[in-house]
Amino acid sequence: MKPTVKNYLSLTKKEWNGLVVLLILIVLVWATPYAFRLWHKDTLINFKRFNADAALLDQAKKANSDPSADSTAGSYTLFKFNPNHLPDAQWRKLGLRQHQIDVLKHYEEKGGRFYKKSDVKKIYSITAEDYKRLEPYILLPGDGYAGPAEIIEVNHADSAKLVTLKGIGPAYAMRIIRYRDKLGGFYNKEQLKEVFGIDEEHYLLIDKEVKVNPLLIKKLNINKAVFEDLRHYPYLSYKQMNAIINYRNEHGDYDNFNDLKDVAILDEATLKKVRPYWVFK
Repeated sequence: MKPTVKNYLSLTKKEWNGLVVLLILIVLVWATPYAFRLWHKDTLINFKRFNADAALLDQAKKANSDPSADSTAGSYTLFKFNPNHLPDAQWRKLGLRQHQIDVLKHYEEKGGRFYKKSDVKKIYSITAEDYKRLEPYILLPGDGYAGPAEIIEVNHADSAKLVTLKGIGPAYAMRIIRYRDKLGGFYNKEQLKEVFGIDEEHYLLIDKEVKVNPLLIKKLNINKAVFEDLRHYPYLSYKQMNAIINYRNEHGDYDNFNDLKDVAILDEATLKKVRPYWVFK
């Protein structure tokens, strides 16, 4: 029994050497943190300098991101100008930053227009300091809106004429023209409310400044019309277009507008809308 236990607990020279190396490694790992603290002294933080640097960083961030930051820090040149559709380069020359210019252009794209000097001050990216600097140089027809020089006929007007209307910028002018082309012209000026973005409130701004000449409408001979001719009308669905053509193919040409009432899919409201645009000979 004793020889067996002795053999079990005895170590060879190789095993003994390995044990010694393992003990040395354990001691080194345990002592390393203490040795590091002994040889390496922590650098004290200068909080005054840290706070000063942090303050400078905050100021830099505010100057880059805050639209109300002073835009006149750089050089600028003041000159007489009309703020409506003023090119970006001219705004920059007046001392505005690109962020401020982007807000102005977005306002114009939505149909915005400046009618009096104080309208410029309402743009949120224009600071009180900016407006005070620019106000003496703003040129507008008057400090109030007197309306266009003439009543505009919308079936004939181009975009240059339409943008003279109150609240109508380049984007709205192009929408009016595109919708007019789809219809073939307006037979009633209240159809302007069908243009995307022109609601009742917007329409009331221009109601007294526009007129419509129904004689300028481009009319369509419904007995010669093909699907491609009808698909531009915003008042018709594809099923209604097909039904109009198929009924004509089956029963012959339409003699008058009442014949269209025999097309079951056409309701009275739709027929009322398309009536000014169609002829039968």
